[in-house]
Amino acid sequence: MLEGLKVIELATYIAAPGAGGVMADWGADVVKVESPEGDPIRAFHENVGAELEGNPVFDMDNRGKRAVVLDIRKPEGREALLRLLKGADVFLTNTRPGALKRARLDWDSLHAENPRLIYCSVTGYGLSGPEADRPGFDVAAYWSRAGVAHLTTVKGEEPFPIRTGMGDHVTSLATVSAVLAAVIERGRTGEGRLVETSLIRSGVYSVASDLAIQLRYGRLASTRPRKGAINPLSNFFRTAEGRWLTILTRRGGKDWTELVRELGRPELADDPRFATARSRRQNGEALVEALDAAFGALPFAEAARALDACDFVWAPVQTGAEVAADPQAEAAGCFTTIPDGKGGVFRTPASPARFHGADDPPRGAAPTLGQHTDAVLAEAGYSTAEVAALRAAGAAGAAA
Repeated sequence: MLEGLKVIELATYIAAPGAGGVMADWGADVVKVESPEGDPIRAFHENVGAELEGNPVFDMDNRGKRAVVLDIRKPEGREALLRLLKGADVFLTNTRPGALKRARLDWDSLHAENPRLIYCSVTGYGLSGPEADRPGFDVAAYWSRAGVAHLTTVKGEEPFPIRTGMGDHVTSLATVSAVLAAVIERGRTGEGRLVETSLIRSGVYSVASDLAIQLRYGRLASTRPRKGAINPLSNFFRTAEGRWLTILTRRGGKDWTELVRELGRPELADDPRFATARSRRQNGEALVEALDAAFGALPFAEAARALDACDFVWAPVQTGAEVAADPQAEAAGCFTTIPDGKGGVFRTPASPARFHGADDPPRGAAPTLGQHTDAVLAEAGYSTAEVAALRAAGAAGAAA
C-alpha cells in the first residue's frame, strides 16, 4: 500500500519508531537514522537488568527498516541527513524541538529546503506552550499527565504503572494516521506540511469519553471497585477454576433474566432487590456477591456455554501466554513472523490492520546499528570516497 513512500526516521524508543514500523510493514521505505551510540531501546534488556538473547521490543518497532549511522552534531553528518531528506517524502522525529531548532532541522528550516517534505513531530507535550521541550515517556505524559492513570485506578487504591509501550503505540497509530492524511493532502496541493502528535494528546483522546463528561459538566465519577460498579452486571467474575472473565450488558432486564436462568439461578430474576436497573444498581454489592457464587460454582467451559446461550458480550481475561496461544487471535492476524538473522523466524505482534490480498509478513528483520549506511548514502549520491571521508570525520558509521 505504501510502496514508493520514503520515510527518514530520526527517532528513539517507541512512539515515533512504532509509527515508522507500521509504515514499513505496509511497504514504505523507512530509513532509521541513529547516532553512533544507537537508539537506547537497543539496550532494553540491559537497561532493565535482564540477560536474554535478542531484543523483541526493539525488533517489534524496527523490523523491515534500513539503518544508517550519522552524527548530526557534526556539520558533515547534518549535511548527509539533509541530502537524505531531499529525496524523502516524510521526516519522522521525536527529537525535542529545541535540539532540532539548534541543529536547523526544525520545520521552518527544512520546509524552506524541501517544500514537498511532510515533517512529523512526535513529542511528549506538543510543540507549543511553556513545557513543549519537556521530555516525556508514555508513563509520564500519556499515562499520568493525561489522566489515564487516575481514571483507571480504583478509588482509594495506589496508582500502578502502564505496561511497556502501551501509550507509545497508541501514539504510533495516531502518527501513522496523521502522516497519511498529509500524504493525501500533498497529492492535491504538492506541498508538505508540519504534522504534530504528542503523548499527552493521545492520552486525552484515549479517555475522551470520560473527559467529554468532565469538560461538559465539570465533574466525573471515580473508578469503583467490582462490588461498587455503577452497572454491577458489566463486571468481572471468577469461575470454579479461578479463571476470570468479563461480561457486558446490552439489553437491561432481558439480559439479567436470561443470564441468571442460564447460570442455574432463575430465582434471582424474581428477587425484588434486582427487579429493575435502578434496584440492581442500589443493591449492586449483593448482586455481585450473588453472581460470584453462581459463576464460582461453574467450570469455565460451562460458564462460557451459559454466556453464549444468552448471547452475552463476554471475554476471558487472558494472560500473555494465553493470548499468544489464542486461535482466534491467530486467525484475526494478530501475529506475524520476523527473520531472526540465522535462517529462522520468530513470532511477534503484527500491525493492527489487515489488507486482504496483501498480507505479506514484514519485509525483513530489524537492522543492526548502521547496517545500511553505505547503501543509503550511495543512493543519496555519495561516492565511496565521500563515505570514507564521512567515517574519518566521525560523522557516519556502520555496524561494528
